[in-house]
Amino acid sequence: MFELRYQSYHYSKSQDLPNLEKLPEFAQVAFAFCRDWLAGQKKFTQQTSGSTGTPKLQVLSRAQMEASAAATGAFFGATTPGHLLCCLNPAFIAGKMMLVRALVWDCPITLVEPSANPLLNLEVQFSFVALVPLQVEAILAEEKSRLLLQSIPHVLIGGAALPHKTQQGLVQQGIRAWQSFGMTETVSHIALAPIEAGELLYQALPGVAIGINAQDCLWIQSPMSGPEKIQTNDTIELRSKNTFTWLGRADFVVNSGGIKLFPEQLERRIAPLLQETCPECAYFLVGEKDSRLGERLVLYVEGAVEETKRLALEVGLGQILGKYEVPKKIYFKAAFAYTPTKKINRHATAASL
Repeated sequence: MFELRYQSYHYSKSQDLPNLEKLPEFAQVAFAFCRDWLAGQKKFTQQTSGSTGTPKLQVLSRAQMEASAAATGAFFGATTPGHLLCCLNPAFIAGKMMLVRALVWDCPITLVEPSANPLLNLEVQFSFVALVPLQVEAILAEEKSRLLLQSIPHVLIGGAALPHKTQQGLVQQGIRAWQSFGMTETVSHIALAPIEAGELLYQALPGVAIGINAQDCLWIQSPMSGPEKIQTNDTIELRSKNTFTWLGRADFVVNSGGIKLFPEQLERRIAPLLQETCPECAYFLVGEKDSRLGERLVLYVEGAVEETKRLALEVGLGQILGKYEVPKKIYFKAAFAYTPTKKINRHATAASL
């Protein structure tokens, strides 16, 4: 039976709603949403994350959210959902959809404050959790939380690309996890990829149709995204009618002298070098205007300027990447710009240099 649990507060169809004013904001959002859902509300306003542009409000229907939860349940064959954990902010779609899954699957869900390591002080055996890469990194660093994560049958990871080191850690620890692909417009994920040692191969959820346009950008048609086909800016390589590999955002593609470079793809290749040379530093590749090439690829590293690191990176990048893939310049910046969901805002960071 559905029940939302937060500390000593429990809420289900048969129980009264707690006094929301006594709760922190994230818990207020969660309880208010569940109240509206149980009251039969049909439309919900949701803010997009702003990872690819200005955050905006979007209206999602109850039917779309129900379809998303049903497709995820069908993908995993979840006949006995068990106990879910919501440790993402329910103000955003990933956290909110954890609540919807519990409501649709009719099972209990525990809500905890979003934090770097939400598993650290928990003892309950969970069956399903959604995390962002930063949380996974912190969880893997602590034995107690790592063991709890190993015991959870269904682990979804999304919100940003998984760092190479974190991917390796999950594989080495034998943790069953899936990288999700989706957005607010598709009501959370529409495809999942098992996290393994090699390239991630995404598989569309049941009922989801996918394809590409003339620019090799993914389009999606599904019950969760509504009747209209959604055209994305994600460049992919179709492997079959329902599987694909992700190359990167089309709006991030760098056309350097007629050669197309995919920053996100190259970032995965240079991840071991960056981890060795600038451990714990955020970084990204982006294009900037160039009078000769049109655009040139450059590397941004978050942190203080260090010439020894710059030289080490220049040598290492030349050994890893091809002649036309090597960044033409390396910038160090004390602090990057981030979106509300803690993703690097590439264009804002580059524009502020």
